[in-house]
Amino acid sequence: MPKRILYSLALYSLLFLIVFFLAAIVFSQVILKGETVTVPDISGKTVAQARAELSRKDLSVAQRGSEFDDHMERGLILRQDPAPDSKMRVTEVVQVITSAGSLQVRVPNLENKSLETALTLLQAGGLFKGKLTQIHSSRYPAGRVIAQKPAPDEAVERNGQVGLLLSQGGREARYIMPDLIERKADGVLARLKALDFKVADIHYRYYPGRSSGYILGQFPLAGYRIQKRNLITLEVSR
Repeated sequence: MPKRILYSLALYSLLFLIVFFLAAIVFSQVILKGETVTVPDISGKTVAQARAELSRKDLSVAQRGSEFDDHMERGLILRQDPAPDSKMRVTEVVQVITSAGSLQVRVPNLENKSLETALTLLQAGGLFKGKLTQIHSSRYPAGRVIAQKPAPDEAVERNGQVGLLLSQGGREARYIMPDLIERKADGVLARLKALDFKVADIHYRYYPGRSSGYILGQFPLAGYRIQKRNLITLEVSR
């Protein structure tokens, strides 16, 4: 019997302690929620900096959105709610609007940049590629930017377009294909090689009664306009 009484007393004591501590926690939360603090000025700070400062007053921060601003750097807090020096209960949340940067941006200098580099610079500056035009130019290598519109360092609205004039390299010279028929192949091949023309293939064929080593067919045909990158095919007697 005494053991049962002692057991019951111990159980009741344990339950009492549990209820006591739970009541203390609830009571402290009620007291804490009723406590008010002065909201600090967190404008001009990053969200991380604001979170650290507010946590010292048992407040938290939530980013509600962002807006373009010509004076505040991108990512910094523009406005807050409640306003600075307001009173609010601890554990509540301060809402903030951050800067999305200036609506006006400066056009980067893209002259003599490759198209890939120019597109990367435009994207980094909050701009897009506009109309792309290509012309031959011996001054700029193929694929490089010759000119742009708007001009470098001009102030434009973010997300605007920049037109580019792209070089196709120098215009390749054109030649008139000569008549090579009945000419000695060795001499013609040596001459073509010396002039940097490319002979793609030579077909050797037997023609009764014809001496070997003479050109009897050609492509392109005589009189055609060609460039040095065009391939030439010859048919030669054997």
